[in-house]
Amino acid sequence: MGMKELLSGKKVFFVGIGGISMSGLARIAQNYGLVVAGSDMHPSERTAELEKIGITVFGKHSEENIISFAPDIVVHTAAILPGNPELAYAREHGLEVMERSVFLGLITKNFQNVINVSGTHGKTTTTSMLSLILLASGLNPTVHLGAELGAFGGSVHLGSKDQLLVSEACEYHRSFLEFYSTIAAITNIDHDHVDCYPTIDDVIDVFAQFSEKISADGNLVIPAGDKNVAESVKRMPKYRDALGLPMPHITTTGFAGEGVDVYGREPDFCADNIEYKDGCAGFDVLYKGRPYTHIQLAIPGKHNVYNALTAIACASLAGGTKEAAQRALAEFTGAEGRFTIKGTFKGAKIVTDYAHHPSAARATLDAASHVPHKKTWVVFQPLTFNRTQMLFEDYVTSLLPCESVFFDEIFSDREINPGTISSKDIADEINRRGGNAIFFPSKDAIVEKLSKCVQPDDMILILGPEDIRSLGDRLAAME
Repeated sequence: MGMKELLSGKKVFFVGIGGISMSGLARIAQNYGLVVAGSDMHPSERTAELEKIGITVFGKHSEENIISFAPDIVVHTAAILPGNPELAYAREHGLEVMERSVFLGLITKNFQNVINVSGTHGKTTTTSMLSLILLASGLNPTVHLGAELGAFGGSVHLGSKDQLLVSEACEYHRSFLEFYSTIAAITNIDHDHVDCYPTIDDVIDVFAQFSEKISADGNLVIPAGDKNVAESVKRMPKYRDALGLPMPHITTTGFAGEGVDVYGREPDFCADNIEYKDGCAGFDVLYKGRPYTHIQLAIPGKHNVYNALTAIACASLAGGTKEAAQRALAEFTGAEGRFTIKGTFKGAKIVTDYAHHPSAARATLDAASHVPHKKTWVVFQPLTFNRTQMLFEDYVTSLLPCESVFFDEIFSDREINPGTISSKDIADEINRRGGNAIFFPSKDAIVEKLSKCVQPDDMILILGPEDIRSLGDRLAAME
């Protein structure tokens, strides 16, 4: 089934419609002419916005919702727990039920050109950068993001219906194996989603398998210096050959003078002459050794230079211009939850970031260190019990150098607490190694502690899922 077969006024019901990705898909589905409804137990600005554009949102999960709306298709996420009454009813009565990634995969097959941005870290930022470059180039992509972007007023941009789609492509539960690409990017490969991938080798292999869905004459953009990505590329012929597909055209990115790409040469798109101003990089971009453009970023961190290079490379392959890249990236201040400045608390700058993985935490801490301020107060919440247990040592070593780190308890909306791991365990181990960490039983206790210790011109850096990042808004409202 393709999207064109769905356009005859069919009805789609989204279970968990208030989520970032699901709300965006609901908007895209409505834009295609489908009749859309959904359910979510947590009313939010997103569900209110959906209702404003005529999408019915039920405030609880109930089979009555399915009975009254009578959908043709029921879409759900991998996070929906077993026993959901809407899914149970839909399956019992023979309705078509599909996971979110399958529905998004159908959407990708309806476009002539599709850019999917994959990778363990940096997908949202890179996809945002890429989308803004394409828009500034006069193109009109439909865009699907995993976070809200101020320029869009949400997580999607409703552009062309069949010409160009730009989307994040997440490896969780192998979702991205459903997505067709004419251009694909891999930002990096790290060990994450340990409930799906017990070893880093499993992660490397699934990214190789991701190449199966790149078109016969498609393009792949990769970082030159990532050894895990290089290993994944080596494995791609196994999957491509089985389908009679040649390898995609590979474009590499990297830093000038820092090594060679998979072909033993300087990366195609290179950053050179990097200088930082208030933590934000300015750099020359070279293409195949020749000057291409100069970029001044408005967001901090070396990792965002890598993200920008990937975005520039993808945009160039899709018809974006270097002038648009220069303009769009100079104005880009980040997607929601990616080094987002929320305001101040007692004169200290509040910054929130989704960096819940140890590697992401390291990158964000490094970025923060280049932004002028006095003391850094880190508030950290790990995401999922499995990940925390598997990557325990990485959590300890990534946060050990912090001047002071306050831990909230592990957050997970898709696991039952096994009772074998706590954020307190990380805090205790950091302290045992000479660091400075405190575990707090509640967010109220964190606020109370911060109110006693922060000073003007300090930075409060809140890292983790939305559950802890909401503390940034709360602190800003108290100023």
